[in-house]
Amino acid sequence: MRVPDANGYSHAQATRGQERVITGNRQTSWAFADAFVAEDEALRWARDRAREAGLRSVSPGTGAALGLLAASVDAKAVAEIGTGCGVSGLHLLHGMRPDGVLTTVDPEPEHQQFARQAFRICGFASNRARFIPGPALDVLPRLADAGYDLVFCDGDRLEYLDYLAESLRLLRPGGLVVFEGVFANGRTVDSGPQPTEVLRLRELLRAVRESPELIPSLLPVGDGLLCAVKR
Repeated sequence: MRVPDANGYSHAQATRGQERVITGNRQTSWAFADAFVAEDEALRWARDRAREAGLRSVSPGTGAALGLLAASVDAKAVAEIGTGCGVSGLHLLHGMRPDGVLTTVDPEPEHQQFARQAFRICGFASNRARFIPGPALDVLPRLADAGYDLVFCDGDRLEYLDYLAESLRLLRPGGLVVFEGVFANGRTVDSGPQPTEVLRLRELLRAVRESPELIPSLLPVGDGLLCAVKR
């Protein structure tokens, strides 16, 4: 039995009210974090192309975090799974060393052409990015062992565990692996029945958390950014 308080509200009602306030505050904070980032003309152009193509781009807050992570490891070589129209790639390039090279993989060459143009608009030299068209799991085995400072994964969520295995091979000690979208719009923590994609994301979270090779952190930006340093 729920006992009303002095104002006629039950404890359960009060709890729901607190949850709404917390959720509202969190959404306001996330919106503020995204608005804090000033994106340039090239990023706005790339976002517009992605929107027209029906592609999801990383949020401004997520992009800023990617640039920060690239700068924190003084990244000279970064591998990106999922070029899209270049939004995340631009943020990564902004954080990388001036002589750094972004290797970006995507199964859709036409999307990579938009990214190439966005990088050019932003003033990055053509040799700052290497575009490889094709499925990620076909391309990644051809990349050099321990040759990368950061691997950013924003491809097929069903393949994330495979990307993790490849990333551990690709990264140097002290390098970073980063996965985008691990919250799955809140479904990852929902107790109800979930599609295979969400179940795979849960497996990824457990694998990263329990790996003796990794030091992990889950950043609540955008749709969730799972980061881990390779020991």
